Amino acid sequence: MVGTTSDRNDPRLGHGVDDAPVPQNETYLVLADTERAKGFVRPYRDSYRHVGPTGPVYPLRDLTLDEHERYDDYGYVKYEEYLRDVPAGASYPSYNGPATGRFWTQAQLDSVGKGCGAITTMGRSIAETYARNPHFYGSTYCVGCQMHRGVGEHGEFVWLDGTRVGS
Repeated sequence: MVGTTSDRNDPRLGHGVDDAPVPQNETYLVLADTERAKGFVRPYRDSYRHVGPTGPVYPLRDLTLDEHERYDDYGYVKYEEYLRDVPAGASYPSYNGPATGRFWTQAQLDSVGKGCGAITTMGRSIAETYARNPHFYGSTYCVGCQMHRGVGEHGEFVWLDGTRVGS
């Protein structure tokens, strides 16, 4: 059985995403009972589906010669430039963040939208933590793949209503 704790220093906690299948962590971090009792900012949901990561939002371009020299060792094959002044009628939003873009590997591009489809159901205190603070976690466990994978706007999971987990 998986346990929970509100102690961030608990040595049984795991951290981050996995590159290979692993068992669930012995213990997962949750918000304290008093914090969860303050109420939820999102609906209480306890099940999500693994749908795979989102893909690029903006058009991709080939790497320049300089970028090939700098980044070929990392396996990057495309660059997505975040567009700040998007033309009217474009199918993507204007970007207002600090980054200028993102490099993509072929493996990342190939994995877009290719989750295993498994539905994972979590315990009440973890679900309440998501409902109280949707950005509390950076990853969550997939019972199908048996790996912790990323959550958030570009994460790999959706609640059963289609909303991205952690967004």
